[in-house]
Amino acid sequence: MSSGRIRVAGPGELGEGERERWRALRAASEAPRNPFMEPEFTEAVGQVRPGARVAVVYEGPEPAGFLPYERGPLGQGRAIGLGVSDAQGAILRPGLELETGRLLRACSVSSFAFDNLEAEQRLFVRYAAEEHATYVVDVEKGYETYESVLRSQSPKFLKTTLAKERRLGRQGGELRFVFDEREPAALRTLMEWKSAQYRRTGRRDRFAQEWITRLVGQLARTRAPECSGTLSVLYAGERPVAAHFGLRSSSVLACWFPAYDPEFAKFSPGLVLHLRMAEAAAADGIGLLDLGRGAAEYKDALKTGELPVYEGAVTRPGTGAALHWLSREPSRRAHSFVRSRPRLASLAARTLKGAARLRRT
Repeated sequence: MSSGRIRVAGPGELGEGERERWRALRAASEAPRNPFMEPEFTEAVGQVRPGARVAVVYEGPEPAGFLPYERGPLGQGRAIGLGVSDAQGAILRPGLELETGRLLRACSVSSFAFDNLEAEQRLFVRYAAEEHATYVVDVEKGYETYESVLRSQSPKFLKTTLAKERRLGRQGGELRFVFDEREPAALRTLMEWKSAQYRRTGRRDRFAQEWITRLVGQLARTRAPECSGTLSVLYAGERPVAAHFGLRSSSVLACWFPAYDPEFAKFSPGLVLHLRMAEAAAADGIGLLDLGRGAAEYKDALKTGELPVYEGAVTRPGTGAALHWLSREPSRRAHSFVRSRPRLASLAARTLKGAARLRRT
């Protein structure tokens, strides 16, 4: 093993030299420059999650790797921002050899759980229990090229969406798209729409969790070259009809929280918004939109490809490993069973919506 000492620190305790080394290692990676893997995202999580930590692996005086993670109850560890982060793993010098047991001991955790592990994470991929697809939109060659791809693979979708966009402009007012909106009221509106959507579909309202709301607010104020909060809004007249908050680097827009005003649902404003986001991203030098994992019709219509991400955990022998299994594996296996059976998944979705309607009555 070529590594030396391992230092564990809070995200805010890293020195500027360590943060620069983190960015340099990330730039040398073969993976897309996803902003969830940048130090600014970890620092933002550290502002709202007291268990956030970073393990810094040294070779002599020089940092050779970083593992951002959270230490939970009873010493269980998990990827930083697990549950909302769409890219996870360690940031390591190419070729660095590490022993996972030693790394976990240094972090004082019995396990390290992940659900959106990057494919290039050789250190952890072998511990994955499941592989998932994250859907991506390639706009590297410009928006016109992307639109021509859509005309070929999804001609009905593109024609219908553009027609709805024109009708929305005629009936709702002149359309205006802002790629990087700085108006705080627009972000609050998006959160309200998204919370209502979660409740309407019977899903857990993420914005009912204070730490997620605070994290989004923190990231909305973050303006770093490789991790910048980006709020995109589609207006009809002066009224917002669809919005999205995500993170961008110089080359990747990580799509995160999209929502729209249900009053305008017949115009599919969310789809129109995504097309305008792709157009603006391409014009700004971004080559990839990451729509995240989880099957959805709109992702199938918009995507140009898929990338693998992994779910699972590495554990150390002992009671901690057993606690991790008991706390996560039964639920994970149940979800996997349902997802792998489309008819059952459809029934589950309808049941969730029905339960949500009952709660509202």
